[in-house]
Amino acid sequence: PASVAFSVLSLAMHFHGWLSFFVTLYYKLPLKQDRTGYYEYRLDYSYAIVVLGFRLIVSILRTFDVWMEAARVMVSAPVLALVTIHVLYINFYKLDYGWNMIVCVAMRVAQLFLWARWTAVSRHPSNWKLWVVVIASGLAMLLEIYDFPPYGGYFDAHSIWHLATVPPTILWWSFIRDDAKFRTSSLLKKPNTKAK
Repeated sequence: PASVAFSVLSLAMHFHGWLSFFVTLYYKLPLKQDRTGYYEYRLDYSYAIVVLGFRLIVSILRTFDVWMEAARVMVSAPVLALVTIHVLYINFYKLDYGWNMIVCVAMRVAQLFLWARWTAVSRHPSNWKLWVVVIASGLAMLLEIYDFPPYGGYFDAHSIWHLATVPPTILWWSFIRDDAKFRTSSLLKKPNTKAK
């Protein structure tokens, strides 16, 4: 069941990437409120911040090994509040691309630093996969920060960023699988098996 759930999540992520790619191609990128693409931008921005918020919560909980329920709520509540306020702001007050990029990049950088810290101190057998994901994701994020216009009218920084996130996504889910095996063997007090 977990494999199916992870596959569905991965498929949804890739579907979003391809949808964003084709929306970018169709609307030729200028963000104008008089075009029908305005609502797609709101949806894209809202989706991005919600996913980043969830991933930030998971990275904090895992990095600092937070197991107590009250502590999990205390960690999650401020991040959920930030995400909720940001989504409400961009949907009902002002759709501001610059501000959205600042918030998203800050959350992503914090998450990457947290995973890098966890990878540095843990003795996980698949640490190398997480290092590659952290470094590749950081490099791919530069495509979002240093945006450039469509090359030949088709490939802009955002679309190439979506393409560049595919290999780290595959490696990420491979790490998740290895981590599930490693943690299960640890919890069952069996000798730790080396991850594939």
